Amino acid sequence: MEVTIYHNPRCRKSREALSFLEKKSCKITVVEYLKDLLSIEELRALLNDLNIRPIELVRKNESIWKEQFKGRDLSDTAIIEAMAQNPKLIERPIIKSKKGVVVGRPLEMVQEVI
Repeated sequence: MEVTIYHNPRCRKSREALSFLEKKSCKITVVEYLKDLLSIEELRALLNDLNIRPIELVRKNESIWKEQFKGRDLSDTAIIEAMAQNPKLIERPIIKSKKGVVVGRPLEMVQEVI
């Protein structure tokens, strides 16, 4: 099974998902989205595949969100732009395969796409 993981190596949940995929002998493409920033178009495509609204992919406990965006009436486009400019706001890990796309929290969600 070929999978792509949008990964933050400093995140425990993201490391757990990557380890899980490795144990399942998946062919893994790792996208470290904090280094290789996602474009607005890539984020739109992921949101479409996840079938969620942009606000549902935001890590609302991040200080960037609390300081700059919380409580503001933001359009979906503005939220996507905020995530593109501040990738720490993107919930992680995101796992993508031919079977679908999921946010790998909890870890059991990863099983749905492998």
